[in-house]
Amino acid sequence: MKTYVVGGAVRDELLGLPVKDHDHVVVGATPEEMVSAGFRPVGKDFPVFLHPQTQEEYALARTERKTAPGYKGFVFHTSSDVTLEEDLVRRDLTINAIARGDDGVLVDPYNGQQDIKDRMFRHVSDAFAEDPVRILRLARFAARYPEFRVAPETNALMKRMVDEGEVDALVPERVWQEIARGLMEQQPSRMLEALRDCGALSHIIPEVGDGHAVAPVIDRAAAADLELPVRFAALTLALAVPQVEQASKRLKVPTECRDLALMTARDRGSVEQALQLDAAALVGLFERCDGFRKPARFVQMVAAVECAGSTAPAQRELLARALDAARAVNAGEIAQGSAGQPHMIPELVRAARVQAVRETIAAQENPDDQP
Repeated sequence: MKTYVVGGAVRDELLGLPVKDHDHVVVGATPEEMVSAGFRPVGKDFPVFLHPQTQEEYALARTERKTAPGYKGFVFHTSSDVTLEEDLVRRDLTINAIARGDDGVLVDPYNGQQDIKDRMFRHVSDAFAEDPVRILRLARFAARYPEFRVAPETNALMKRMVDEGEVDALVPERVWQEIARGLMEQQPSRMLEALRDCGALSHIIPEVGDGHAVAPVIDRAAAADLELPVRFAALTLALAVPQVEQASKRLKVPTECRDLALMTARDRGSVEQALQLDAAALVGLFERCDGFRKPARFVQMVAAVECAGSTAPAQRELLARALDAARAVNAGEIAQGSAGQPHMIPELVRAARVQAVRETIAAQENPDDQP
């Protein structure tokens, strides 16, 4: 039995980047031998075990065979006679097909170290074409490692996969998982670029067109280290509300991300024109966006709009101060003061909020008049 560290841990170590997790491949062992050694089996599709002390994953070396379209159509074969090279050849990219033995020696049968030096994404073998998720993974890696480029032959292979309908066989949950991870990487625009270059973007997020318009917007969101809902709202910022609804439904986008994106698409114009709005219009904006109950989400919307580069700090400052002032209105006190006229309470509360915002606008416009 021999064990090797494989995949991302070796890749990132060679790139001089922090290593978060270690994946291991075990060669020359059976599931029974792993259990006898104290490992706990957790794999559903193929034998994967957790180390009894470190809880890191150890997978038996395996081969796989394509049996149906999409990314689930595989039959896996594990045996104590499967070699390390046979296991590595089924991996997606050469930079992920490098192993390090317990003695520290690297096993690199597919020249991944050279592709790391050349900053190149290159598929290991034609088996890449059997799993359409690999197109999404490569695009996500492009966002994580923006200095890397896709090898021409790999891009040609991905184009062929798109043409043959493999991308259309992906389930929405898997697509969203990879898109979400890509949005959270260093330069998300590179993900869109990789998908566009192979023709997959129009199948996965057709609403964003060629992606050029949203590229700087999502990169600003990444540079500001904003949360996933804000980054998705930035991605869909320029879309009409029905388009955002359509994309969110098709990708099965989580509610938090969908709702913020819809609100941002709907009210982007009001945020951009905040300095021109009167107090009643600002209160109306807060009401539409449920800002009194969910002020943090309103702040996220403003942050998403800022990523378009069409607002200045003055808009953000006014909106923050105005919302704070309106939320500070004591609705309970107003209700107590309107005894006998409960139907008037909403109108009175709104009037008080408008007045509070009006005073905030005046204070921002005339700071020298403040005590």
